[in-house]
Amino acid sequence: MKRVRIALSMIALSAVVLVGCKDKGNNQDTAIGQENHKHGPEGKHHEGDRKGPPHGGDRKGPPKGGSPEQTKTLEEIGGYKIGEVATDFNLKNVDGSMVSLASIENAKGYIVTFTCNECPFSKLYEDRLIELHNTYAPQGYSVIAINPNSPENEKEGYAAMQARAKEKGFPFAYLVDEGQKIYPQYGAVRTPHVFLLDKERKVQYIGAIDDNSKSPEDVKVKYVEEAIKALEAGEKPSPNLTKAIGCPVKAARA
Repeated sequence: MKRVRIALSMIALSAVVLVGCKDKGNNQDTAIGQENHKHGPEGKHHEGDRKGPPHGGDRKGPPKGGSPEQTKTLEEIGGYKIGEVATDFNLKNVDGSMVSLASIENAKGYIVTFTCNECPFSKLYEDRLIELHNTYAPQGYSVIAINPNSPENEKEGYAAMQARAKEKGFPFAYLVDEGQKIYPQYGAVRTPHVFLLDKERKVQYIGAIDDNSKSPEDVKVKYVEEAIKALEAGEKPSPNLTKAIGCPVKAARA
């Protein structure tokens, strides 16, 4: 009987020791788990605890492409200034006829516009040029479009101009600047680039068609229309000079 009691006492003692070891192990596991939660594996901080931007997060690449805005002044360009008389020209139209300023009947002024086939800005303004011509040609102010780009690019050549004029239904003359002699005289550096002349061919306005190349719905100032209205009222356009927005004129390779 005594042996039985001794055996039971030893079993009970062993159970107490095992429970104590288990509790200690659990406490250690909990502590280790809490430490790892704070620092991550191997004592490293989690990504969310890093101070400062993540790797590469503050990098900003340069803008792609150059600015479409005219950068040179009239003095640097060397073309016509406000008030100067523009020389007449005689250029080939897409219908095969030759067109000059003098050949336009009942003219009170001329909306000479250097534009082209491929420039996205020129394309954005095609419908607005059509509307401008349809509105003001009956009042004596016709659009005369001139492509100043080198025909080395077939997409800017005479045949391509004819196709574009037919596709869009241009109601105005679309002339080729053969030999690229006219655009330097005017000082056109972008497409589109407008030169509004009065009846005596004096330059009264130079620059953009309006103040929003991308969205006709968001235009706030229609520069060419306002300039025409000023001339009709016997006043000087204001502003009479804005920066042209578009693609650089493509000169022939030397």
